[in-house]
Amino acid sequence: MLPMRLNHLIIGIKGAGDLASAVAWRLYMANMRRIFMMEIPYPLAVRRGVSFCEAIHEQSKTLEGIEAVRTDDAEAVRRSWEKGRIAVIVDPEWLNQKILQPEVIVDAIVAKKNLGTAKSEAGVVIGLGPGFVAGTDVHMVIETNRGHNLGKVITSGTAEANTGIPGAIGGYTAERVLRAPVKGLFRARLEMGDTVRCGEVVGDVAGIEVKAGINGIVRGLIRSHIEVAEGLKIGDIDPRGDKSYCYTISDKARAIAGAVLEAVLRIYNV
Repeated sequence: MLPMRLNHLIIGIKGAGDLASAVAWRLYMANMRRIFMMEIPYPLAVRRGVSFCEAIHEQSKTLEGIEAVRTDDAEAVRRSWEKGRIAVIVDPEWLNQKILQPEVIVDAIVAKKNLGTAKSEAGVVIGLGPGFVAGTDVHMVIETNRGHNLGKVITSGTAEANTGIPGAIGGYTAERVLRAPVKGLFRARLEMGDTVRCGEVVGDVAGIEVKAGINGIVRGLIRSHIEVAEGLKIGDIDPRGDKSYCYTISDKARAIAGAVLEAVLRIYNV
């Protein structure tokens, strides 16, 4: 790979949820300032307080001092870079990759399967979590499962399989996660950062109540009036009770973001 100045790299990120946003934040802080993030029209991010996808609804989203803005085309993406901002664009089919021609692509959708990402999309293609095979459909895979290998850069093979069990926080795993009981329209009755008691109603899907399984803080909650599938994760209760955790990058996300930075630097190191 030919040497390239880091601040000249164009980086495309698929997704703009909490993990994708942590990646964008870390790369930006490492002086990689030409970043664009591709999202669906109605993002399903739970941890909206730390997700740049909020710019799609609010036009702008700031995360730990770094601002991302909604852009509607490739030219607007370039203008956002000139102003020192990360670009977020509604592009579920990733069409802007062909226009902007990034040197690096990061698939940070975390869908637990590959939705179509290929090594041919850029000089360096990185996939987060299970569903990718390093050396086959991407160049490198980042381990996303909590534990000893969290943040490991994998150059051959796959990440650990999805266990279906959320990582433990404060001793709680599945109990802290809110899921849609049925398919339908979600309506929130609480806000992120609110204190909640076990059994309290957080929202409803198609009129069926969704109740907190533990005491804590509503750390994450998808937007109201979005259609959700049965079983979809729609909220997250943090038993630690610290409201600041709703708006700052998590330990897991920082580890994964640091691994993506390492992966990029393995190739572009000047």
